[in-house]
Amino acid sequence: MSATTTTDLAPLPPALGWRIGLWITQAVIFLGFGSAGLMKLFTPIPQLAAMMPWAGEYSEWFVRLIGLIDLAGALGILLPSLTRIKPGLTVFAALGCATLQVFAMAFHISRGETMVVPVNLVLLALSLFVLWGRSSKAPITPRS
Repeated sequence: MSATTTTDLAPLPPALGWRIGLWITQAVIFLGFGSAGLMKLFTPIPQLAAMMPWAGEYSEWFVRLIGLIDLAGALGILLPSLTRIKPGLTVFAALGCATLQVFAMAFHISRGETMVVPVNLVLLALSLFVLWGRSSKAPITPRS
């Protein structure tokens, strides 16, 4: 038996590598937005305000609405692609997630909460990657 070297392994076809990267990115966005959305929807406001001070300074309906928007982004980034039912909606969800992060950054910067901005930048970059990837590089074909 001979030892396998890195030169013996065939590289992934480029299209497969892009698809794997996009699926991983979509899963990360789903987990990030989904967990944030569920937390904003179901955590009591005083407890949430201890983690996110802004949540105690705005109305409960506003906080819950942001939670619904986060959850919608999470579901939209993954489910249309996963089910292949109207997978083009994933592109619109990625655009929505990216837009939400731009507004979140402006909101947090205006409040002096700059320590949160790097998270927003990462989610923005991931959302833009899915937007680009699923619209041009590796779109998902609808179920026939």
